[in-house]
Amino acid sequence: MKIFNKSLITIISLAFGLSGSITAFAAGPAAVNLGSAVNFEILAKTGISTTGTTLVVGDIGVSPAEATYITGFGLILPAAGSYSTTPLVVGKVYAPSYANPTPSNMSTAVSNMETAYTDAAGRTNPTTTELGAGNIGGMTLAPGLYKWGTSLTIPSNVTLSGSANDVWIFQIAGNLNISSDVKVILSGGAQDSNIFWQVAGQATLETTSVFHGNILSQTAIVLNTGAKLYGRALAQTAVTLDSNSVNIPVVVKTPATPAVPTVSSAIPATPAVSANSSSNNNSGGSVTYSNSLLTSQQQKQYDQLISTGVNSSNALKAVNLLSNPASISTLSASAFGQLVKIISKNLAQGGRGDDIKTLQQFLISQGKGSAAQALSKIGATTYFGALTRAALAEFQANVGINPALGNFGSITRAYLSSHY
Repeated sequence: MKIFNKSLITIISLAFGLSGSITAFAAGPAAVNLGSAVNFEILAKTGISTTGTTLVVGDIGVSPAEATYITGFGLILPAAGSYSTTPLVVGKVYAPSYANPTPSNMSTAVSNMETAYTDAAGRTNPTTTELGAGNIGGMTLAPGLYKWGTSLTIPSNVTLSGSANDVWIFQIAGNLNISSDVKVILSGGAQDSNIFWQVAGQATLETTSVFHGNILSQTAIVLNTGAKLYGRALAQTAVTLDSNSVNIPVVVKTPATPAVPTVSSAIPATPAVSANSSSNNNSGGSVTYSNSLLTSQQQKQYDQLISTGVNSSNALKAVNLLSNPASISTLSASAFGQLVKIISKNLAQGGRGDDIKTLQQFLISQGKGSAAQALSKIGATTYFGALTRAALAEFQANVGINPALGNFGSITRAYLSSHY
């Protein structure tokens, strides 16, 4: 079954001789304003607990409960610190007993979370009510406001289909339950940040399920073993985790897509390329590359590829593709490995530069883990942030690098040198 609403497109023209302006409005209701709660991946009033190996990408916090009600994380709190840290959270951990301004900030965030819940619950004029008698498994849902006076179950995959600016709000008077191994699937550019599940009862993500969107629960949010959440868990009681992956929503901008040049497959094996050559003169009108136009970073990458046995034509192709994010998928993971292993300096969160961009492109090319997938939505930015650290830690854990802390140093460099 497919539920589909025509997107509402409104054209506003300026009168009185001014040039016209056209604005396309998003389909579905207006988004819910989370206030400062938007800064949290997990926010709860009575506690946050975890067992097993959980990875949270984003900040977490409790209030009015104290830090002792954040269990299973092994928190590390500096003297007079305003936040604590843990290897399980790529971000910061907040509680009202920490140093200023944390107590006030936490009180505001919880108040904003409650206001957002009330907003979502109070929306009127639903697109449909009691859809599927509380069972939406197998459906494809367009943007809109959906309302149930009972609980809602998702026993089989459900798809939310819409553009990057479209909004979904689900008003659920009872519990929300997604079954084991079941997925909420996004299509057409739909974004986690624009999906809101307002749940009066408990929200339960069963084992290895995959869920998208912001959960606003009046009671508890429970993620059972291996469940993955791409969104926020905002609970007015507690959040319970068990070996989960929880990732803060990534807002993806959708500018016009530039034309992607094609590269001729008829590349000579060993073209003659000098420092002053103009191009590789491939036939068929394809884009050609010149190493006379390389930046210093590209020249470094080019020279290293040549030294490892890559022919000059393919080396030029590689370094030029690295400068074109739209073409990133055409470069193999092994080629990225050859590029990233030549990085000579250590890299850590907070750094910037072309080496970090190369590392990010390598992590995206691996496609391993939820953090790497989230990073791919943003792309290579040259900034080593929390998401880059999480993606690197995932890669390290997947290939057996220990400790998998998300820092790029001698241990990771040694692994890359021996495997790429």
